[in-house]
Amino acid sequence: MKDHSDIYDAIYEIVRKIPKGRVSTYGHIAAAIGMKSGARMVGYAMNHCHGLKPPIPAQRVVNRSGLLTGKAHFGPGDEMAELLKEEGVLVKDDQVRNFEHVLWDPAVEIGI
Repeated sequence: MKDHSDIYDAIYEIVRKIPKGRVSTYGHIAAAIGMKSGARMVGYAMNHCHGLKPPIPAQRVVNRSGLLTGKAHFGPGDEMAELLKEEGVLVKDDQVRNFEHVLWDPAVEIGI
């Protein structure tokens, strides 16, 4: 991975694999692409993915505690929480409920 676009493409490939009704973390995704301390890079990628085709389900990426830290990039209101709720993820006060139950770790789920 030579530049940000290569890194972002690798991130997007993994994020597209997160199933509906599940969430992953910036750190889990960073580790899956070989950037163990690259959680911020994943955040930057999520901030720049809106409008890409095929779509990136950025709402499924949360911080290590299950907080919707990227919600400001979804526009006004609670769009990120609403998108997750439509997929069956319980969210209250910007926090994913049953976080451990809905957490999707690419290293475990797809063997990365």
